[in-house]
Amino acid sequence: MKMSADQNLSFSIHRHANPHSPDARAALLADPGFGKVFTDHMVTIRWSADKGWHDAEVKARAPLTLDPAAAVFHYGQEIFEGLKAYRVGNGVALFRPEQNARRFQSSAERLAMPLLPENLFIEAVEQLVKIDADWIPDGEGTLYLRPFLLAIEPYLGVRPALEYIFMVIASPVGAYFKGGKKAVSVWLSKQYTRAAPGGTGATKCGGNYAASLIAQSEAMKAGCDQVVFLDAVEHKWVEELGGMNVFFVFDDGSLTTPPLGGTILPGITRDSLITLARRDGRTVREERYSIDQWRADAKSGKLKECFACGTAAVISPIGEIKAADGSFVIGSGDGGPVSDGLKKTLVGIQRGTIADKEGWIRKVI
Repeated sequence: MKMSADQNLSFSIHRHANPHSPDARAALLADPGFGKVFTDHMVTIRWSADKGWHDAEVKARAPLTLDPAAAVFHYGQEIFEGLKAYRVGNGVALFRPEQNARRFQSSAERLAMPLLPENLFIEAVEQLVKIDADWIPDGEGTLYLRPFLLAIEPYLGVRPALEYIFMVIASPVGAYFKGGKKAVSVWLSKQYTRAAPGGTGATKCGGNYAASLIAQSEAMKAGCDQVVFLDAVEHKWVEELGGMNVFFVFDDGSLTTPPLGGTILPGITRDSLITLARRDGRTVREERYSIDQWRADAKSGKLKECFACGTAAVISPIGEIKAADGSFVIGSGDGGPVSDGLKKTLVGIQRGTIADKEGWIRKVI
């Protein structure tokens, strides 16, 4: 029987028979880095054309066994999300998980994959957080959650797959950039583009990131932390970094960020910062901003700050832009009060030290 899209599933819980000991876990949490350490459990939910969503399980984290002809290997039907669980007082909370669930649905629709109901996405995440809550680091660390969907039907032929597996894994994390840098340097990519109109730029799929890696390698060779891409049509409009949205802060206190339009990922951190900045009385423009204007405004002093934002890094001030035709520094080269203030407010809301006026926090424990 095919399940309806809104049918609730009961999760089978199978605890790890040999989880990490408290001492072993503590040793890993002392310096987890980012995305290198993983918790004891994972969530899986299967989908097939005849059954719909079924077999929801929480179980020991283990390798997958997939047929070599699984569609994900050959046709790239794969999407993912990223969100965090935070210690909030004596409990644990998520930040706007419904937005991740909706973006996940949008990504699935673009890649012709089945839509996971919002309530099922959130419950899957919460189930993993509850069973692995002891993995959330103390202090500034968080538990990074990675929901993803793979096409697993074994076949060779170009069409949407008829079988999928949805999974959630978790990783305790510290700072995204090594050393917890105050400001990062960015390489301007002029040879490569991240996304084109009509493509998958607004979709959180692995292919977008794979296509950005050669440009990221260029950035690293130039001594930069990240790469920033221009538009694919005119090669003049700033779009986003390899994995983060970007904001510009001007001498009048206003902000500009490139507009959504199919080529830019609709970041949840981006949306939250727009809301917080406007709540503080700042003007926030969602409009195109050219690389030439970026360079000119930095030189004249009109541009005071620039920062990247995303779930992993929250806010990272951009200090220097490097390019083949010359580099330039933004403001003091070390961030500024606007990005610092926005980060302090957002992190305070996420961790429960600042009132959640927007209703963004969802308590799990």
